[in-house]
Amino acid sequence: MLFSAFLSRARAGLLLIFALVLGGCGGGGMDSTGTTTPPSQACSSGSDCGPLFVSITDADGDFLSYSVDVLSLTLKKANGALVETLPVSTRVDFAQLVDLTEFVTAATIPNGTYVQGTMRLDYTNADVSVEVNGEPRAATIVGANGQPLGVVNVDIMLDNRNHVVIAPGRPALLQLDFDLAASHTVDTTTTPVTAVAEPFIVASLEPVDQKDLRVRGPLVSVNSAGNSYLIDMRPFNLRDARLGQFTVHITGSTDFEVDGQTFTGAAGLDALAQTGVGTATVAFGTLDVPNRTFTAQRVHAGTSVAGSQFDVLAGNVTARNGNTLTVRGGTMIRRAGSVTFIRDDITLLVGSETAVIRDGEMGNALGAEAISIGQRIRAFGTATESNGEVTLDAQQGRVRLELTHLLGAVKSTSPGNLALDLDSIDGRRVSIFDFTGTGSAPDTNADPTNYEIVTGNLDLSRLMNDSPARVFGFVTPFGAAPPDFAGRTLVDFNDVRALLGIGWGLSGTTTPFLSIDAQAIVIDNANAGIGLRHFIAIGPRLIDIETLPVAPTIKPTTGNGLYAIGQPRRVEVFSDFGEFTARLSEKLAAGGKALGMNAGGKFDAASSTLTANHVNVILTATN
Repeated sequence: MLFSAFLSRARAGLLLIFALVLGGCGGGGMDSTGTTTPPSQACSSGSDCGPLFVSITDADGDFLSYSVDVLSLTLKKANGALVETLPVSTRVDFAQLVDLTEFVTAATIPNGTYVQGTMRLDYTNADVSVEVNGEPRAATIVGANGQPLGVVNVDIMLDNRNHVVIAPGRPALLQLDFDLAASHTVDTTTTPVTAVAEPFIVASLEPVDQKDLRVRGPLVSVNSAGNSYLIDMRPFNLRDARLGQFTVHITGSTDFEVDGQTFTGAAGLDALAQTGVGTATVAFGTLDVPNRTFTAQRVHAGTSVAGSQFDVLAGNVTARNGNTLTVRGGTMIRRAGSVTFIRDDITLLVGSETAVIRDGEMGNALGAEAISIGQRIRAFGTATESNGEVTLDAQQGRVRLELTHLLGAVKSTSPGNLALDLDSIDGRRVSIFDFTGTGSAPDTNADPTNYEIVTGNLDLSRLMNDSPARVFGFVTPFGAAPPDFAGRTLVDFNDVRALLGIGWGLSGTTTPFLSIDAQAIVIDNANAGIGLRHFIAIGPRLIDIETLPVAPTIKPTTGNGLYAIGQPRRVEVFSDFGEFTARLSEKLAAGGKALGMNAGGKFDAASSTLTANHVNVILTATN
């Protein structure tokens, strides 16, 4: 039995954590000045309530889809009072939220100090897919008894040093991390794939990892003088919900796409104002945490928002034959409101009338030939289904080229140029992509073992041959390679996050560590109980923990850290590494057995030390 979906790819490292910042209800929200108005039904006066920001995100992993219903989040005050903070059931495909955080609500809850919570998840209609040998496969989520999961309540204990304090005027932040790797034991040999789930959720007040944020909802008003606009927040693909109002600020460099047309800065805000109240909007940007203000880098509005007028297909192009393209495993957002991850190949039709643009670039109207193999796209058109096969016709529609993520090992560098031995494109195995036709001639088709990237002025000085690197950018138009890709952002080996994952089988072990104290944890890499998972993943490179000549050490980061101990239906969270290790030692001494451990940070091979900003340890139950 395998311990996570990525083991099917022999990459038994750690799935990155996804974070949720969940919170208030009642219909309150931010007004155009950034202040929050409390709901009258929840509080007798404005001074009785305070704001709490809500958002959900996920990180890169091998679950292709992971859709479950988040039913509620109940917070408990220090005095024992319970407050329900999630007003509507929200269906979330966590696997689609990679490198993003989605704001869910900006609302208000009664003042007070909140010390713990309970999240209720409903797996009754869960839709989960994993990749097995490059093919999307359905996965059934079951409990430890082998029966399909229904509604699951997970208790969340807040760090004693960091309770949530709600007071008027200043929004609070609460981050909940659901560790998919720690939460699942996946067997890819069954049909469908079986995933045993024990949800592992940790909570903290400060984000451990910074990510881009997304906020969406219908337009309420535009404040041209204040360089901002106000929306009714409506996350994911909700058509009807009152989850508070939210202010989006812009700058002179904010890129707009409104009804398929591109603008920048004030011109984009003017175009948005002309669309009128109720226009669908989506903004991507950053949150100023101290000031709790959100500034957009990119804004989509009107028919440029999925589901407002067109059927929309999101995914990566895996093959092309003329104007017929293939997307293997993609998300279909129907204009009628349904959202479905389709595991089979999806046909995309384009033509001379198809409008194509690169996201975040003004005035970059392109032709359909710009869409090539590997490119992440969002295609707008009309979807049909015949004999179980789905086709999206975008011949009279449009296609947005979105930033595409490459991961691979450096083959060579020269000024302005980089070649990678590709491991994956947007997390998908390179073997699923057919690069036929990408070159200007058959012998210049893109070669994934020597993928040529033009890097412009990006700094390549730290790159070393055979070291991992990540590149973000856009694929060269079809039939025009080489180069194969235009890089916009580069992350070299020194900055690629190391992900440690180790398991001790279904029975666990009482002696997982050689030593544990307030400064470090030293893993016993010769423990006879180590199971299938015992790797440190750095990009595409795997380091076998069992073969390390020096036992690996985990030390805490000097910045914000998040450390957690998970047991069945209960998770304890710590911001202080010393308190975490003391509690972990106590539980092991009381008979708890370690089942698994996941950690992320920077790995120094010379000292065999991982400096981690998060560590999650999964134990059996103790008294």
